[in-house]
Amino acid sequence: MQSKQVSCAAKRTMELHEALTQISEIRQQLARSEIYRGYRSLTTSVSGLLAILGAVLQPLFVASPDSELGRYLIFWIGIAAISAIVVGSEVWWRTRRTDSEALRQMTWLAVEQLSPSLVVGALLTLCIFQAAPEVSWMFPGLWALIFSLGVFASHRLLPPASLWVALYYASCGLGCLYWGQGANALSPWQMGISFGGGQLMSAAILFWTLERAQSRCALTEIP
Repeated sequence: MQSKQVSCAAKRTMELHEALTQISEIRQQLARSEIYRGYRSLTTSVSGLLAILGAVLQPLFVASPDSELGRYLIFWIGIAAISAIVVGSEVWWRTRRTDSEALRQMTWLAVEQLSPSLVVGALLTLCIFQAAPEVSWMFPGLWALIFSLGVFASHRLLPPASLWVALYYASCGLGCLYWGQGANALSPWQMGISFGGGQLMSAAILFWTLERAQSRCALTEIP
C-alpha cells in the first residue's frame, strides 16, 4: 500500500514537471512570435554616432593602421565595447524593472540569437591578428558581414524592416572586401559608413515602427 502511494506521488511529480516544461516551451514559442521591445532608438542611435565619431578620430589616434594594427584594434574594439555598454545597459535596466516574465524571456532569446555572431567575430579577429596579419585589411568587411548574420538571426524578434538593416550590413561588408584593399585598407570610413549608417538605420526603424506608435497610443489615452 505504501509503495503504491509513493508511486502515485512520483507520478504526480513527473506530471507536474512535464506540465511546467510544456508551459515554459509555450512561453518560448510565444516570445519568438512577438516583437522584442528592449532595444530603443536613442541608445541605438548613440552607438551609430559613436561609430561615425570613431571614423573622424581614427586618423588622430591611429595614423598608420597597417603598421599599428594592435592600436587600430584597441581603438575600434573600445568603441564597440562602449556601444555595447550603452545599448546593453538600457536593455538590462528595462528587464530589471519590468514584471513581465515574457519580456525577460525575450531578452534572453535576443541575447542568444545575437551573441554567437559576436563571439565568432571576436575569435576570428584574434586568429587573424595572431596568425595572418597580412589579411588584416579585411577586418571592416568581415565585421560587417558577421554582424549582418547576427541581425539576420535576430530579425524574427525585431520589426520586419530590420531585414533591410541586415542587408545593409551585408552590402557594406562585401563592398569593404571588394574595394578595401591597397590605399583604402582599414580606411576609417569603412567602419563609419558600415556601423554608423547601420545603427542609425536601426534607430530610425525602431522609432518609426515601435516608439512612434507607442507615443501615439499614449497621446490618445490622455483625456
